[in-house]
Amino acid sequence: MPRAGVTPNGVIASAVALADAAGLDTMTLGAVARSLGVSVPSLYKHVDSLADVRRSIGLRAARSLREKLATSAVGKSGRDALGAMAMSYREWASTHPGQYQAIQSAPDPEDAEMLLAAGDVVATISAVLSGYHLSEDATIDAIRFVRSVLHGFVGLVQAGGFKLDRDVEASFAAMIDGLHLTFVSWG
Repeated sequence: MPRAGVTPNGVIASAVALADAAGLDTMTLGAVARSLGVSVPSLYKHVDSLADVRRSIGLRAARSLREKLATSAVGKSGRDALGAMAMSYREWASTHPGQYQAIQSAPDPEDAEMLLAAGDVVATISAVLSGYHLSEDATIDAIRFVRSVLHGFVGLVQAGGFKLDRDVEASFAAMIDGLHLTFVSWG
C-alpha cells in the first residue's frame, strides 16, 4: 500500500528539487526516497525506474521552459522578442540547472509525449524567429544557432568562465545584438 502523502507527482517534485539543487546526475532514487522519508522499494509504487523519473523531469522541464519563453516574447518582435526570449532562457536555465540538463538530449523518437513537449520549445523559438522571414531550412539552422549560443553562454556563466574586466550583462546584450544582426542579414 502506498505511503500516505506520497504520490507520483510528489516523487517527481522531489526529484526535480534534488536535480536542481545538486545536479541531475546526483539525483538518485535513494536521494528521492530519503527526501520523502520512504524506502527505495516504496518509490516503485509510484514510478517505474530512475529512467522514468528522469523522463518525467525532462517532460516537466520542457513544458516549463516553453511557457517561460512564450510568455516573455508575447507582443514583441525582432530584436525585442529575441532579447526577451534569450533572457528568459538564460534565467530559466540558471534557476533550474537540473531540469535544464534533463532537456539537452533529443527525445526518444518513440516517446510521443516528450517529442511534443520538446517540439513545443522548438516551435516557440521558431515563432520568435519568424519575424526574420527565414526559409524553412534557415529557420532550423537559426534555431540550432540560438540554442547553441545560449547554451554556451549559460554554461560558461555557471562554470565561472567569464572573468575578464567587462560586465557579463553588457556581453549578453552584445551577443543578442549580434544574433539579431545575423538574422536580419541571413540568406
